[in-house]
Amino acid sequence: MDWNDGYVADLDYPAAFFAEQSPGHLSIACILNGVEPVAPDRPFTYFELGAGMGLTSNILAASHPHGRFYSNDFNPAHVASARQLADEARLENMTVLESSFADLAAGKVDLPPLDYITMYGIYSWITPANRQCLVEFIGRYLKPGGVVYVNYNALPGWTRALPLQRLLLEHANCNPVPRLAQLEHARGLAKQLAEAGAAFFDGSKQLDYRMASLSRDKAGYLAHEYLNSGWQPLYHADVAGGLEAAGLDFVGSADLPLAFQDDYLTSQQQVLLAGIADARWRETMRDFLLNTSFREDVYVRGMRSMAPERQAGWLARLGLVLTSVTQAGPAQDPAANGDSAALRQISEALATGPKTLTELASYVGSSLLAVARLAARLAASDKAAFFFIDSEAVDAAPALRINRAIAAQSSFGDHYQALASPLLGGGLHSGLAQRLVYQCLAQEAANAQPDAHDVSRRVASLLQGHLATCIPGSAAQAALHDLREGLPQTVAAILAYRLPIWRTLQML
Repeated sequence: MDWNDGYVADLDYPAAFFAEQSPGHLSIACILNGVEPVAPDRPFTYFELGAGMGLTSNILAASHPHGRFYSNDFNPAHVASARQLADEARLENMTVLESSFADLAAGKVDLPPLDYITMYGIYSWITPANRQCLVEFIGRYLKPGGVVYVNYNALPGWTRALPLQRLLLEHANCNPVPRLAQLEHARGLAKQLAEAGAAFFDGSKQLDYRMASLSRDKAGYLAHEYLNSGWQPLYHADVAGGLEAAGLDFVGSADLPLAFQDDYLTSQQQVLLAGIADARWRETMRDFLLNTSFREDVYVRGMRSMAPERQAGWLARLGLVLTSVTQAGPAQDPAANGDSAALRQISEALATGPKTLTELASYVGSSLLAVARLAARLAASDKAAFFFIDSEAVDAAPALRINRAIAAQSSFGDHYQALASPLLGGGLHSGLAQRLVYQCLAQEAANAQPDAHDVSRRVASLLQGHLATCIPGSAAQAALHDLREGLPQTVAAILAYRLPIWRTLQML
């Protein structure tokens, strides 16, 4: 057997931060679904499987100094990158491991009982034997009441595109060249077939989306998405059935608005689902109604449902804060069912600073759960984010250290595209220009008023390092030239709109 067991390991998966994996987000998903959560403001343990370059785990460790974090990957380059970032940020609560799923399942690594176990992308990319190892690992280490996050390519939504993955994988296997060349040849063939009028590609929005992804997305992601020999989209019923062996109960989706089915299911569809007694099959039928192609499942070991009063108590511990600035109020949402006015009121209230859900409920004249429903919609659109009120007292020093480390790396690379927020207990996506501005501001006093012209000049100097390493005539070079041309306006906008958000989120 190959050391990588058929998994793509010779092309790095792009580093990314996934907010859905944060302890706070998972606890909020539990709360919205009426299930007792893990309290993320108390000491806890967290393990990320298949962590890649470790950006998510490192940012989470930096923003939760009271938690103990472990991340694992079997790709040595990924592990080295994750350890380097943890070392540069001096994260004493972060341990980066290099172990196989089989070794983890067998208990060959010394680990404490775990409150959270998360994995992003890997569950439907690995072999059935490795999926069984993950189930055994969870059964061995997850505490009673602990939370698991697992996402995966799902059926029936992937059905129409299944032959496309087989086409790409088999063409790659027939061409024993380096992985990147395999990918280029395979997606070139798919494009040629489409242009030649292959009937398979006719009239499918799903295939149009997948073909656009082949042209647009990074090679590291595409290789993992299409060229793993164990790749297999899964039905929810099968995933939930497998995880039942580890004592897991399905809670709901980490896609927070899905906790409120009135917003996306008709009354007829809800009646249909209510008539299905088996919970796993009922959730799978929901996927048939929505044609789901990607699921973000949250499970708990020993689920405890909450009474409405208990749920309201947890909701009262939550706040909402803006994470982006819109110069106008929220646009009219055709699917908002009369909620647009309340969404506008909430956005106006947040414009003056973070608010508790209790304050927002009073402001719009509705219940805590009704406000949480609207807040979930704003969070899903990246306009705002939930936070636990107790997190305002979290030590910000580790998050500031990792932000400085990421910003410093941005002088010569664009791998780590997020910064940590102690208030959110997670991070925010941050583009190259934002991170270079952050690097300049981090060298000044915390409340200093920056000079836009000076910051623009310093960022322009930092961009020279990127331009010097670009391939002449490449899309990356063109994008950097465009950024440099509009830099004064970009820097001014970041200072005017992004800097106040950074300060509110305790990022600077």
